[in-house]
Amino acid sequence: MIYRVAHTTTYEYADPVSLGHHLVHLTCRPTPTQTARHASLRVDPEPKATTARTDAFGNPMQFFAIQEPHDRLKVTAFNSVGLRPVAAPAFADTPAWDHVVARLTLDRSAEALDALQFTFPSPYVPTLAELVEYARPSFEPGRPLLAALVELMGRIHADFRYDATATNLATPVDAVLLDRRGVCQDFAHLMIGCLRGLGLPARYVSGYLRTTPPPGQARLVGADASHAWLAVWCPGHGWIDLDPTNDVVPSDKHVTLAWGRDYDDVSPVKGVILGGGAHAVTVAVEVTPA
Repeated sequence: MIYRVAHTTTYEYADPVSLGHHLVHLTCRPTPTQTARHASLRVDPEPKATTARTDAFGNPMQFFAIQEPHDRLKVTAFNSVGLRPVAAPAFADTPAWDHVVARLTLDRSAEALDALQFTFPSPYVPTLAELVEYARPSFEPGRPLLAALVELMGRIHADFRYDATATNLATPVDAVLLDRRGVCQDFAHLMIGCLRGLGLPARYVSGYLRTTPPPGQARLVGADASHAWLAVWCPGHGWIDLDPTNDVVPSDKHVTLAWGRDYDDVSPVKGVILGGGAHAVTVAVEVTPA
């Protein structure tokens, strides 16, 4: 399947911004099952300086500076990607989860060392005993890794309610665990915290999800949104994606943008501005099958 993605972020400032430096993760990265066919970035007002580079996790990113007064910033990214469907391995074909944890302390291969960095706490995913306690019923000793992961994912999907008004970027993961509501990035952070607390490597994935309207209804332009899920390292199978928001193992409807330890590593748009005062942000995403 080939998808075209248009992602527009608009900032409206109460006061003029005299200088803005911005860093964006808006270019889809290639993966073993995803081909990055084309990408472009349109910024208004036009930046005076633009630089493309790769971050520490291998994600494409762009830096740009706007050095003229402006009260509005519009950033639009266009991506075209090809996705190859991937089937999850059978539960019994994955090693026991506790064997994966034990292997990490001994394996010095490049793959294992890369995975090891995703076992540590990060700004949005601290180590919490409450998360380990929540996860523990799904992780009996010797249980195949994927069986435990899918059960935990299903429990999160059943126990937590999607509520776009319940949280914001400052809401800590322990509050999400207590209130049992949030959005996709909250559920990704929560499951990552559960797994890292057990010693398993789990990374945060940002991207897009192709949605399908109800029968007989047209899909609204801009009805899609940016999305977040996670991936867990499984020896012999690489990284396995998991989407607790929808209780699915992603196949060919999840477009990967970037990955890191948590949201802070792969925020679509971040920056430092001089001036601006209060501001409002709107985001529109359109995912279209080509």
